Parts: sequence; C-alpha cells; structure tokens
Amino acid sequence: MRIFGKVRHRPSASWRQATDRAFTLIGDGRYEDAGALLTRAADLEPWLSESWFNLALLHKFRHDWEQARAAGLRAVALLDRETGAPDWWNVGIAATALQDWPLARRAWQAYGLKVPGDPHGSGTHPGKGSGEPVGMELGSAAVRLSPEGEAEVVWGRRLDPARMEVLSIPLPSSGRRWGEVVLHDGVPHGERVTAAGPSYPVFDEIELWAPSPVPTWVVLLEAATEEDRDALEQLASDAGFAAEDWSSSVRLLCRTCSESVMPSGEGDGEHLDPHDHSEPGHPGPLGHRTTGSGPLWVPERECGIAAPPGLVRGLLDGWVADSPDTREWRDLEEVC
Repeated sequence: MRIFGKVRHRPSASWRQATDRAFTLIGDGRYEDAGALLTRAADLEPWLSESWFNLALLHKFRHDWEQARAAGLRAVALLDRETGAPDWWNVGIAATALQDWPLARRAWQAYGLKVPGDPHGSGTHPGKGSGEPVGMELGSAAVRLSPEGEAEVVWGRRLDPARMEVLSIPLPSSGRRWGEVVLHDGVPHGERVTAAGPSYPVFDEIELWAPSPVPTWVVLLEAATEEDRDALEQLASDAGFAAEDWSSSVRLLCRTCSESVMPSGEGDGEHLDPHDHSEPGHPGPLGHRTTGSGPLWVPERECGIAAPPGLVRGLLDGWVADSPDTREWRDLEEVC
C-alpha cells in the first residue's frame, strides 16, 4: 500500500464505526460530538480523501468556512480522479463564502465547469482570472430559504455554482429580501416544473451572502382585473424594483411535497394541485409560483413590494392614477 499514491484500500472497522456514528450525530444536530469522531477517523485514516471530505462537510454544516476550506483542500489532494469529484464542489462553496476567488475558480474548473475569464476556457471576460466569477450563465433556479425552519421556496438567478440572487419577494417570516444573494448547497433538494416544460432545481440556502438595502412592503390592493394587477408589477419592474401578488403567487406545501418534483403553477379549472395544502382563496406562506392567476379573480389582493421608502408610495399612486376607476390601495406597511 502506498500512503500518498493512487492505491485505495478498505477503511478499518474503527474508521467506519466512528464515521457512521458521527453522521448519526450530525442528523441530530450534535455537531461538536460529531466533529470529535470525524477528527478521530481522520487520525485513523489520514490518507483517505473521505476522511477529510467528511470533515469538510461537517464544517460546512457549521458554517466554519476556514476549517471547511482547509479540510476540503486535504481531501482534494488525495483524490484518485481528475474531475467531477464532490470534494471540489465543497471547496468551491467554502471559497465562495470566504470570497477566495482564485480558489473558487480553481474548484469549479476542477469539477469540470467552464468559468469565464479562464485562459483555458471559453469565457468572455479575459483578465478576470483572479477575480470573482462572472457571466457563468447558469440560468434560473429556486432556493429554499431557512430550510431547517419555516422553509420558503423562492425563485432566483444563479450567479455561479454556489450563489443565487433572489428575484421573488420573500415573505417577511423568512427574514430575506428581494435582491439579496444567498449561498446555497450544491445538491438540489427538489424540482419545480413549469407548464412550458422546463424544470428547475431547488437548492437549499446555507446562509446570507450579501444583504439587500431594499425593504419589503406589504399593501392591500383593489385591482378590478388581472391586467390591473399586472400593471403594478410592470411599473415596479420598470423602476428597477419589484412587486409580487402574494395572493396568487404563494402556496402552502408540506415538506415532503416541497422537496419533491412539483409543478410551479396550479393548472386550470377544476384540475387542482393535490400537493397544494392551502385553502381556496387563502394560499399559505411557503412556495412561490411562476404563474400568477387562478380560475376566479378576487379584486382584493395582498401584494409584496420591494422598493425604497422614497419611491413606494409614488409607485402606488402612479398605478392608481393610470386607472382610478379600477385601482386602489391601502394599509401600506414595511415588513422586512
């Protein structure tokens, strides 16, 4: 057996017992006790990449990013394959949390991803090889905010493999705002399927990466038609901010449904979504649809608005002024 070569061997029974017990403790939230066992396992088998991968994973759960980076680098140094190892993904998450951009870029490339600005890749940002990855064009996805608590799935734009910009307006219970950037895990935990066919992964939030200065407001609207509601959302978007009709876009899902493959809209007519645990006309607070209408239109709408204090009333007044006979607002309140 060669300790630092490519030859693998079967871990000892003591290593397996310590590791199995540690992951049981992790499942119970006993991270300190699990850390002692995983450290012992690494002492028993320091030449196994799995020993350091497991420690890096534990430190990720604890948000101890310095330790996660250190253990992750030990793990990748012992890998017996060139690309695609999840060890590199964990290194990328830790490096992103620490804004260690050279290491983050190296990790994504070692995993097999093309990073713009890489002189060996196909990017369009030459000269940014040592800076923050930009322009990776990973598309839209959903992220589960507060996955261990009152989880809420919102839509966002992936900035890179570990960060997402929140594009929905989260409910105030999440403590998150429109425009914030969250660090998220690498393995999808559910899927949302649109009526048009494409499906989007749901990632679990790890922590807030960059806060948003834009507050969240809730307001009650009287919108005679869907077109009236849509006009406010468009008006906010044109101003560079956002409005979202929570009465249509939010539904309550049980955890099992939320973490499975789910349609992102309700369907039409009497074909009700069996996974939707809200009551008709009273959607719950845990998931944002991509579609915003149902079979019956109710003029009174609860709407979330993301806009600066100096702009929000002007947006609402301008919306009413465009059609005063069909639009009205009241009870504006800053909630997050």
